[in-house]
Amino acid sequence: METTSRAGAHSATTSPTTGGAQPGRRPVADYLRASFPWYGLDEAFTGPRWLMQVGATADGTVRHGATGHGEEPSIRPDASGDDRERFTAVVTVAEGPEDGDCDGRGRLDATTAASAAWLAGAGLLAVTWPAQLDHALRDDWLKQQTEAAFELADQLDGPAWSSLSLPVDGKPTHFHYRESEFGWVLAGSPGNGVHLGAYGRGMSAYGLAFSAIADIRSYAHDA
Repeated sequence: METTSRAGAHSATTSPTTGGAQPGRRPVADYLRASFPWYGLDEAFTGPRWLMQVGATADGTVRHGATGHGEEPSIRPDASGDDRERFTAVVTVAEGPEDGDCDGRGRLDATTAASAAWLAGAGLLAVTWPAQLDHALRDDWLKQQTEAAFELADQLDGPAWSSLSLPVDGKPTHFHYRESEFGWVLAGSPGNGVHLGAYGRGMSAYGLAFSAIADIRSYAHDA
């Protein structure tokens, strides 16, 4: 898969630039350093919006990040059904060179829609904890499920994914979409220098629309 590495992609859920801060408390300065536009749900969504994480290279170059919409998710092993938060996270991934060229500082990994699918899948897993698992088993479960998410992202044209057309900046855009018992994940490449992914639960993906965020500071709680 021409995508970010597993270690790099995992920074979507544990970013070195954000430390241990909880969702909604990410420094907006991290987002402002990006050279690409951030995306979120369009103006039809009127609920809460909040910052999540950014992923950056060793030299501080921002490569991807996520914005949240709805109720901030948390890991609650006893939650199920209507008790679980209703949210959508939108993942923006900067387009990278398809041949993985070196930029003079090191090798740049290529990015594709699969990159966005992997980051979205990992993000959903990060806020999922099956009620039947105890704390001691969660790490093994997470590792196993993360490997499975990576393999699924590498097969966007496979039977695990269906097609979905959703507006991006008002234009119909093709997305790959899949559902699981934990929520849903989608990914596509609308252009404009980015690939998009999204994941969520409790909010139907079929009615979503995405647009470039005019001012990412509007997502900061202290804006």
